Amino acid sequence: MENHSTTAMPLTSDLPNKKQTVCIFGTGDFGRSLGHRMLQCGYTIVYGSRNPKNTKLIPQGATVLSQTEAAETSDIIIIAIPRIHYNSLERLKETLSGKVLVDVSNNLKMNQYPESNAEYLAQLFPESKVVKAFNTVSAWALQSGGLDANRQVLVCGNDSKAKEKVMDIVRSLGLTPLDKGSLLAAKEIEDYPLQLFPTWKYSIYLSLGLTALLFIYCLIRDVVYAYVTGNKDLSFFIAITIPNRICPIVALILLGLVYLPGIIAAILQLYRGTKYSRFPDWLDKWMLGRKQLGLVALAFAFLHVLFTLVIPLRYYVRWRADSNVLQQAFKNKTDAFRTDYAWLSDSYLTLGILGFFLFLLLGITSLPSVTNSVNWREFRFVQSYLGYLTVVLCTAHTLIYGGSRFLYARSYPWGLPPAYMFSLIIPCIVLVIKFVLIFPCLDKPLTAIRQGWERKPKHLHESQNLSRSSV
Repeated sequence: MENHSTTAMPLTSDLPNKKQTVCIFGTGDFGRSLGHRMLQCGYTIVYGSRNPKNTKLIPQGATVLSQTEAAETSDIIIIAIPRIHYNSLERLKETLSGKVLVDVSNNLKMNQYPESNAEYLAQLFPESKVVKAFNTVSAWALQSGGLDANRQVLVCGNDSKAKEKVMDIVRSLGLTPLDKGSLLAAKEIEDYPLQLFPTWKYSIYLSLGLTALLFIYCLIRDVVYAYVTGNKDLSFFIAITIPNRICPIVALILLGLVYLPGIIAAILQLYRGTKYSRFPDWLDKWMLGRKQLGLVALAFAFLHVLFTLVIPLRYYVRWRADSNVLQQAFKNKTDAFRTDYAWLSDSYLTLGILGFFLFLLLGITSLPSVTNSVNWREFRFVQSYLGYLTVVLCTAHTLIYGGSRFLYARSYPWGLPPAYMFSLIIPCIVLVIKFVLIFPCLDKPLTAIRQGWERKPKHLHESQNLSRSSV
């Protein structure tokens, strides 16, 4: 009989069958948290300290020895001390020769030193195998077992075997190692924890710039104009009225900017006849930042909803309503009910509610925890088809809000158009071009190009014709 057997490969490393001893230099917060986590995962931890008698904060089960004695107990030494104290370890150069030194340090600011801390450590100990790891993980992440924080650990080093040993430790701690290559990547890894929203920078700058420009525009159009021409003080518009106009405008512009690069990419692919040609760098960066643009747009849309909900509570709104009622009472005349106005009002609100609901759905599905739980077809359906539907609903919501007021001269004080008109430019461009691209004469070749088909250049056709004629 044939013996059929299967071997299952674990997704993460199991705990070491035989307890491995790991030495940690440094008894600070991070060194203690890392040692505590490794003790829980079955490792034997030996701390190397300049003052081995001070063991009050050391995790229970760990041993504290002098740095020389501790270094002799393990082939892997985790250097959890600041860079300024690396020189104090030079007396251990012979003891540390051939051992794996794991540098976990970070700096106070980017480009603080000409070389990375790991490269500096490698210069001090050329006979040792230096690996950079664990600097992107916080002490809190280690204490919580990676459940409430980022699980990814960036690793780099020149010795592949030393890196593999460190990556095995990372896996056994329930974290995910990511090999970044040689020690030349250490500087990039050390700068990573010091970056403040690196992928959000352009989205935030753009949204703040749009907000500032629109604020100045609305201030001149609504407040300054009323004061100059009619001596009316409408400065209180700054608190709610103007922000409630700015937020939906910025949200709709950013939403249009989320889908505009996809339109531009489709046009370029149709023009070039292939998908194997790089997009311009600015378009690549734009497409990579679409998620951040969408989430910032959602934040502005959410602010618009909150500002709208408090409108009935405003003194100015209640005063206008009461004044209108009194004027009708004095005139003994009631405004006639208009069904067309009721339809427009209800349609405007319904489109806004549906648009915001889909906006929220897009934001939720862009979260990593949700993205990982859906397949590519489901993700594309939500982000593409429902995304364009969101643009349609929000654009229609704005069009109905504006109505026919753009036809009247009083809507242009000092010749300035209503601010909402600016929010329609990019979404309308996106929708018009997208409508053209779905025609079969364009959609079929575009789909074929994205599946790998290439349109042969004209000079290639001519060369083929020449070769056939010669034959």
